[in-house]
Amino acid sequence: MSPDAAPAVGTHHCCDAMNSRVNVRCDRHDGPFACPDALIGFSAKFQEYGLIIHDGGTASITIDFCPWCGRRLPESQRNRWFDELGHRRFDPWEDKVPAAFQDDRRLAAPPQD
Repeated sequence: MSPDAAPAVGTHHCCDAMNSRVNVRCDRHDGPFACPDALIGFSAKFQEYGLIIHDGGTASITIDFCPWCGRRLPESQRNRWFDELGHRRFDPWEDKVPAAFQDDRRLAAPPQD
């Protein structure tokens, strides 16, 4: 999971417990990877959830099921993200990624081949 762990506006997670854990806000730390109270990160652009590893970086371990309600979490859209950027001839390592690819807006449209 990437460091863009803030949820997209309007994102509803599988249960109230997941909502509260993903949306932890701290006025003492700059973000979820710096806050020891933040346990779960969510990448809107990839639709991935992960257990945050508090080691000073932005690492997490991707999870497939909610630790609280047990529901299966959405399928990762990581490959779709890279495929769609590639079709548009964007290199996410070199080029500025379009705004629509910074969150989950593009997921409303079917994948482009």
